[in-house]
Amino acid sequence: MKAYVFPGQGAQFTGMGLNLYEKFPEAQQLFEKANQVLGFNITDIMFEGTAEQLKQTNVTQPAIFLHSVILQHVLGENAQPEMVAGHSLGEFSALVANKTLEFEDALRLVSKRAEAMQKACELQPSTMAAVLGLEDELVEAICAEIDGIVVAANYNCPGQLVISGEVKAIEAACEALKEKGAKRALVLPVGGAFHSPLMEPAREELAKAIEETKFNTPICPIYQNVSTFSVTNPDEIKENLIFQLTAPVKWTQSVQNMIKDGATSFTEVGPGKVLQGLVKKIDRTAVTNSPVL
Repeated sequence: MKAYVFPGQGAQFTGMGLNLYEKFPEAQQLFEKANQVLGFNITDIMFEGTAEQLKQTNVTQPAIFLHSVILQHVLGENAQPEMVAGHSLGEFSALVANKTLEFEDALRLVSKRAEAMQKACELQPSTMAAVLGLEDELVEAICAEIDGIVVAANYNCPGQLVISGEVKAIEAACEALKEKGAKRALVLPVGGAFHSPLMEPAREELAKAIEETKFNTPICPIYQNVSTFSVTNPDEIKENLIFQLTAPVKWTQSVQNMIKDGATSFTEVGPGKVLQGLVKKIDRTAVTNSPVL
């Protein structure tokens, strides 16, 4: 079975999507539609903006979403997925690919998500850190002992876990994790504690927008970050999407379940090849690739 996977924040680069815009008239139409929906020319920033401009949350999230979704669109009927998953933000791209969400509705939700997350970040100093070389259970146990809010946020692959929380709690956790033998415990250059309880204000704001959006019955199952299992019920998809902001991204478990359910290849649709690398670390025998235009 063909699995299509969609990357999240961090995969952006200057010039992203320009080849699609220049090569495919239908891509050009979708990019121009996105400029109208967002109320600013995101294409200018995607094609010519600086790394600093692309790093702004209100740009980064819609930019990665657009690159992924428009790339999937131009691949056409030959690239129909049989199962999908997305890493954090990538879940919205996956939901367009499997026809749960319409393009414009999903773009509006992504834009609302970015704004809500930015506001939540400004409420309290918070950050994330990458932890390499320890068992997940040990990282979870150490986080539980730290004063303040610090939780496991991204289960990226075995031996690679991202933690999220208050700045001081993250710093204390990094020290404790190094003492326990972590190869690295490195604070990341992000402006907030994504996928932690500190995103609760953003979750509440996004929940309202999600509830008001029409979710269709998908053409194939999605393996969501929150549940990790095959989901096709629109109400269940909606609920998982609402809780995604405050819950961890269980990427390792999602990929393992996709393989167990018959995934024979993983095509990463969007900028970069980060997810292909993670899939290979989860299962060395997995077949991974980028789409061929």
